[in-house]
Amino acid sequence: MTLQTTRAPITTLINHKEKPKKSEKTLRAIQRVGQAVSLAVGRFVTVGEAIANENEELKEEMYFACQEARRAGESIAHLTDVGAFDQPESDTRATVYTDKTGMIKAARLLLSSVTKVLVLADRVVIKQIINSRSKVLATLEHLEKVSSFQEFVQIFSQFGNEMVEFAHLTGDRQNDLKDEKKKARMAASRAILEKCTMMLLTASKTCLRHPDCESARINKGGVFHRMRLALDQVIEIVTDSRQNGENEIHPTSIYADIKEFKMKVEGLRDNLHGISKENLTTMLELILEHTEDFTDSAYTSHEHRESILELSRQARLELEQLITVWKQAQCLKAKEATEDMELAIIRTRQCVSELRRELQNTAVESAGELLKCYTEHVVLKALKVSGVEANLEALAECTCKLSEQKEQLAETSRLLRHVSGTEPLEITCLHAEETFQVIGPQIISAAQTLALHPSSKIAKENLDVFCEAWESQLNDMSILLKEINDVFEGRRGEKRAYLSLPRPGEQAKIAKLGLELRLHTSDIDAETERWEDQDNEILRQAQTMSSMAYSMYLFTRGEGLLKTTQDLFHQAELEDDEKAILTMETEKFPSLCQQLQMSSKTPVHGKAAIFAKVDTAIQETKNIMTVLMKVLSLCYKLLKKVRQ
Repeated sequence: MTLQTTRAPITTLINHKEKPKKSEKTLRAIQRVGQAVSLAVGRFVTVGEAIANENEELKEEMYFACQEARRAGESIAHLTDVGAFDQPESDTRATVYTDKTGMIKAARLLLSSVTKVLVLADRVVIKQIINSRSKVLATLEHLEKVSSFQEFVQIFSQFGNEMVEFAHLTGDRQNDLKDEKKKARMAASRAILEKCTMMLLTASKTCLRHPDCESARINKGGVFHRMRLALDQVIEIVTDSRQNGENEIHPTSIYADIKEFKMKVEGLRDNLHGISKENLTTMLELILEHTEDFTDSAYTSHEHRESILELSRQARLELEQLITVWKQAQCLKAKEATEDMELAIIRTRQCVSELRRELQNTAVESAGELLKCYTEHVVLKALKVSGVEANLEALAECTCKLSEQKEQLAETSRLLRHVSGTEPLEITCLHAEETFQVIGPQIISAAQTLALHPSSKIAKENLDVFCEAWESQLNDMSILLKEINDVFEGRRGEKRAYLSLPRPGEQAKIAKLGLELRLHTSDIDAETERWEDQDNEILRQAQTMSSMAYSMYLFTRGEGLLKTTQDLFHQAELEDDEKAILTMETEKFPSLCQQLQMSSKTPVHGKAAIFAKVDTAIQETKNIMTVLMKVLSLCYKLLKKVRQ
């Protein structure tokens, strides 16, 4: 129950046309609405009281608000109850529901008490997120200080569970947020935390394996620092306050500035004194100053640069002409814009609109060309090779090229932000710019570690993880570019659904399951790292299953080799020889594997059914990973005993 669902029936009751007589049908309809309100309030209050029982500090306040809501609901039911009157039917029709004052009073009490309950419940949710974040931070600090691999595995498992809980709470909060800007900021913070959780695992393992390696320490430190910043931002969003007490200042965009400038110019039609000439001139100069981001960029073509400069010059001339005729109109003491002024307003608006379109084309073309160049990830591949070969000279060359790519991508993200068209997309562009600036140096430090320890499997895995994060961000930038194009072409309300998954809410559920699955595979990877005999058959089969689960996780993010739901179902069909060894280790495996086999092979039709099947496949794979983790740990202990 929400304020919206409560308001509609109450508005119906209050605004019902008053007539001297009401038909039996009308009276029964009014009674049904009153009963529906009362029942809904009853269910709502039950939830509120349950929240009160679990939160002692809000118990008294919540109970009082719930009692008020219940009383108001009962009052509305009584006022609309035909059977509450013992008069003859004809009198009943004349008498029932004539107490409009009583209805308004009950409605006001209901709405105020429901609002109070919702506010208190919101405080509970915020408190849950703050407490969850505190647990994550505490475990994060513990993880940063561990010195033994065994201790790290244990604590990381706890950390994974805490991160899943935090992801669920913040995901629900993100869905509940009405402010699109906050929703975009929350999405960016959660994306950082999800990706950093995977980086933290390999960066920490590398540091534990090579404790004296400076580049490994730098790499690990960068991950922990970024996670803390993202955790802080989540709390800033849910509490609507900055950690240091200062207000957050986001850079303005040309798109927003031009929109405001055009509104001010348009306003002159009705009010010649609505804004000063100096303020209007300052607004245009600020816009033109921001266009220097485009004209100063080394990646803007000569044609676009010349066009932007020419349109900027024209915009100044058009505003000067507008100000001239504006002054003339004021001298004539005109109450509204003259014909000359109308023409000047139209020309000024058209000119800045053309400038905005030119900037949009420049940014979009630049981003499109850049993404095409980096599709093959040539520099990343060369960086990996130079690391494995310990070729420091080649590594230095690749480092320079990656640094140049980083600056290009960051600058392109900045230009896209200027023309993105909506505040949420501006925030996504800011997130992209920051991500390239951060991950670039982390890839370099990971590559330097591998070059110093070329035979280290974990150093190689760590570099792979950071390179995957870079590739993932390039993929996100491609999606961002499409969304910005949608805004340009008037398709702003359209949402791009991934493959055959139905609605955004269901996609969010799949994403949560995917994160849980990835954390399970991380636990298994950490467990397998402890084994001395990397050729052990049990270990090899476990790694195969973990790899399968990882592919399913990538699918939930819209990445990897699994492109359709059919690919996912095929991946879930385990081969008999891959099951054989592991199924002998525990009685749980046969039934779990059989469930996964059956659900994956069962044909389904329709989007809802496909979603349910995806959900089942990922959930059952997660259950297998949980058992697999226990089996590996047990086998490791038994092998150690045998060798002793």
